[in-house]
Amino acid sequence: MTTQFKPRVFSGIQPSGGLTLGNYLGALKRFAEQQGQVETVYCLVDLHAVTVWQEPQALLRQTRELAAGFIASGVDPEQSILFVQSHVPAHAELGWLMSCVARMGWMNRMTQFKDKAGKNAEKVSLGLYAYPALMAADILAYHGTHVPVGEDQKQHVELTRDIAAKFNHDYQVDFFPMPEPVIEGAATRVMSLRDGTKKMSKSDPSDASRINLTDDADTISQKIRKARTDADPLPGSAEGLKDRPEAKNLVNIYAALTGEKPDAICARFEGQGFGAFKPALADAAVAHLEPITRRMTELTADPAAIDRILRRGAERANAIAAPIVEETRRIMGMIPTR
Repeated sequence: MTTQFKPRVFSGIQPSGGLTLGNYLGALKRFAEQQGQVETVYCLVDLHAVTVWQEPQALLRQTRELAAGFIASGVDPEQSILFVQSHVPAHAELGWLMSCVARMGWMNRMTQFKDKAGKNAEKVSLGLYAYPALMAADILAYHGTHVPVGEDQKQHVELTRDIAAKFNHDYQVDFFPMPEPVIEGAATRVMSLRDGTKKMSKSDPSDASRINLTDDADTISQKIRKARTDADPLPGSAEGLKDRPEAKNLVNIYAALTGEKPDAICARFEGQGFGAFKPALADAAVAHLEPITRRMTELTADPAAIDRILRRGAERANAIAAPIVEETRRIMGMIPTR
C-alpha cells in the first residue's frame, strides 16, 4: 500500500548576501503566492552558505536581511514556517544519514558542483561537493512533497528522489515521499541585464547586471534603461523572442511583475523599439519593488524582532523534523523499535 503523504512545500535560499530581482521573481514572490494553498516551509540555508568561507558577522547580518526579504515579499511567518537551517539539528543529522545512502556516482553527475568548483575542484571544501545530500535531507526532514526551484536546481530534486527511493528500497519501507520540483512562471530564471545568456547573480562583478532589492527608484530605472538589448523592434508574439535573449529577458521580467502574458505584452508593444518599452518596464519595476524595499529597511532596523520570528520558526520546524529523523534512526536500527 502506497503512503499518502500530506502535501507540503519546502524550499530554501542561501544567506550569502544581496537579494536580487531574480531571487524575488524566481523564488520569494512565488513562495508568498503559495501560502494558504498548502503547508509551506521556508528555510534560510546557512549550512549551505558555509560550504565556502563566510565572514561570521556578515553571515549573521545577511541571514537577518534574507529573513527581512522573505517577510517584505509577502511571506507571513504565521502562515508559513520561516527559520534558519542551522537552528534545527535535524538538518545536519539527516544530512549525514542521507550522505550514507547517496552514491558517489550520483554526486559526480551534479553539474552545479562542476560549475562552482571550476578548475579548483581539489581545493574546495568537502561540504561543497556533498551539499546535494544535505539539500536532500533538508527536503526529506519535512517529508516535503513539492519543491519550488529554478531550472538549475532541478537536478538536485531529482537526486533527492533517488536518495529517498534507495532508502525506501533498502529498508523495505515507504517512509520518504518522492518530492516533485515545481518550476513555473515567466521569469523563473531571470537573466543578467548585461548578458541575456547568463543568470542574474549577486556574484556578478558588475552591479549593472542586476537589480538589487535594496536599489532605490532612480537606480532601478537607470539599470533598466541601460540594459543590453538588440536593435530590432518587439515582435507581435513571444515566439519572435526565441533567438533574442536580452529582449526575451526584459519581456519576461515585465510579465512576472505585472501578471500579463508575454504574448499580450508583445502584442501591445509590437513594432516599437526598446526606447518605448524600457520606460514602461522601469515604471512597473519601481511600482512593484518600492514597497518591498521600504519594508525591508523597516525590518532590518529591528534585528531583535527578526531573531524572535526566526526562533519561533525553528521551534515549529523542529516539531515536524525531529520525529521524522527519530523514525529514520529507528528504521536504520540506531534506536529500538517502539
